[in-house]
Amino acid sequence: MTPKPTDVKSDTPGDPSTEGSEKLQKLLARAGLGSRREMETAIQNGRAEVNGLPAKLGVRVTPADRLVFDGRPISVPGTVRRVLVYNKPEGEVCTRDDPEGRPTVFSRLPPASEGRWISVGRLDINTSGLLLLTTDGELANRLMHPSSAVEREYAVRIMGEVTPDMVQAMHEGVMLEDGVARFTDIQEFGGTGSNIWYHVVIMEGRNREVRRLWESQGVTVSRLKRVRYANVFLDSDLKMGQWKELDQKAVDSLAAQVDLPSVKVPKLAGETKAKTERLKHKRSGVGAANKPARRSGAHRAVKPRRSRR
Repeated sequence: MTPKPTDVKSDTPGDPSTEGSEKLQKLLARAGLGSRREMETAIQNGRAEVNGLPAKLGVRVTPADRLVFDGRPISVPGTVRRVLVYNKPEGEVCTRDDPEGRPTVFSRLPPASEGRWISVGRLDINTSGLLLLTTDGELANRLMHPSSAVEREYAVRIMGEVTPDMVQAMHEGVMLEDGVARFTDIQEFGGTGSNIWYHVVIMEGRNREVRRLWESQGVTVSRLKRVRYANVFLDSDLKMGQWKELDQKAVDSLAAQVDLPSVKVPKLAGETKAKTERLKHKRSGVGAANKPARRSGAHRAVKPRRSRR
């Protein structure tokens, strides 16, 4: 007899049907299969099954339920939390597979061992700098969600004259096609002539938001590089196309920014450890033309403030 699929259970406090259960999309994200938003889309597209039948969005599951994702059984013994800092060069995309055949950031990463690497937000093909990746879908979701108010800091080289009125307008907010956008901080960081470096901070990650804010003032962004996400900075010794893994202390500090408890970072062993070490010490292969600028404005960062929930 085919088992009855798990129905959406009540979220009423004290309801025995909810004890020990969690929403399927959250569990799949915690398993490292993607962000929570990606898992919601996957469930809607029929890629997940619960107890032999297609899952419904919002269904709550327990460890006793049999889960299948993309035809493979899924076991989630607990959260696996690893975090990478990747220095993305211009010319790479943040998708796993690009239909145009462009290089993707995922081709340079070490094996995840459990789950898979999830990009914490994206950088467009013409933007370089810090990209966080994690195997913890819940951490990725909270870091990206607007309600977490996590700071993203960028170094921006501007072509054109920037006046105090323009800076004030971008501080106070500018109406873009998808709503009001603003920088919470704007600081000049040097340069000459019509090419001046600025550092700006935003609290959300809308598509091309930094570029569009500057373009709304009639100037052109000639270079854009992310130098900080939350309390994680891009080290000047991390070359473009290379990555490093955060240790337990750094991962716990990042998780605390979005009110998540500490989870032990797994120690790698065997072939996974050996392959990771080989990749870590391998030359990035990025050409000299793509190396980061050494100008003062491209590397310093504004002191971060505590994220607000």
